Amino acid sequence: MMNIQVNGFDWDKGNREKCQKYGLSQKEIEHFFQQTEVYVTPDPKHSDEEERFLAIGHSKKHKPMFVVFTLRDVNGERLIRPISARYMHEKEAKRYEEESAKIKER
Repeated sequence: MMNIQVNGFDWDKGNREKCQKYGLSQKEIEHFFQQTEVYVTPDPKHSDEEERFLAIGHSKKHKPMFVVFTLRDVNGERLIRPISARYMHEKEAKRYEEESAKIKER
């Protein structure tokens, strides 16, 4: 798990539409990052041009979510730029719930 300090979000038509394509609104994605239990890990496989990260957690409606994002410095502020976001598929959600339970037991 990583601790990332940010000042907000970087949105434009492209990333907003890509996230909405999977049924997630800008507001829902921002709420996702503002909750306490979001697990973040680097994504070196997809970090050729810029460093990318994977985040998993729950939506406000308690549905497991998966978000790919990068960090941008805009006018001296560090912002989260969502690249893609979607609800987890059933298999992914089950595995996430199992792994989360193991972590909480520790």
